Amino acid sequence: MSGDQTKLGVKIAPSILSADFARLGDQVREVEAAGADRIHVDVMDGHFVPNLSMGAVVVRSLRPVTRLPLEVHLMVEEPGRFLDGFVAAGADTLIVHLEVLPDPRSMLEHIRRGLGKRCGLAINPDMPVERLRPYLRDIDVALCMTVFPGFGGQSYIPESTRRIAELRRWIAAEEAECELEVDGGIDAQTIVEAARAGANVFVAGTAIFSDPQGPAAAVQRLAEYARQAMTPRK
Repeated sequence: MSGDQTKLGVKIAPSILSADFARLGDQVREVEAAGADRIHVDVMDGHFVPNLSMGAVVVRSLRPVTRLPLEVHLMVEEPGRFLDGFVAAGADTLIVHLEVLPDPRSMLEHIRRGLGKRCGLAINPDMPVERLRPYLRDIDVALCMTVFPGFGGQSYIPESTRRIAELRRWIAAEEAECELEVDGGIDAQTIVEAARAGANVFVAGTAIFSDPQGPAAAVQRLAEYARQAMTPRK
């Protein structure tokens, strides 16, 4: 069946919001060598979320450094203003928030057809996951936020597990091909819970870049925990 979690496989997406920017290139190379699947770039405008973060210049600086896809998460009130600039800088996936788009179809079409890039829709913890259902066939990534966005290092919201499971059911019901990504408070414990609930892509920042054994060891460990959690129990 389309929407099958195991068919999509485990994917680890290190969030550079928690990286050491003095060593950003080296750390990105390190997680790539360890088996990370993509690099997650959080973009904040100080309006949709109460913080400011990186812009297209960071994506442009990373593009020669890594062969991994660069996934840009636009936590902004007017995502349409930024799409072309991030694509020109080297972004491969653009994720926008449903909260700021009464009808996202035209923007999703522009990203996919006009810009030729992968597209995603994200929802915050206070938006019903059913709101994503009409668009699941139109996107490559359904991003279920497991914290309220704006700052790294937050704790996973326990209610997220139920929301992930519900979203996985909608993806299966619609026979959609999109990935189910989670972002916020993902660590060695919560990745197991999220994977069992149905997620297959895991954004992690602090758990990777602040790991005492280093980012590479963290990527490998998180991936293994998620794979074990997704293995059917006998």
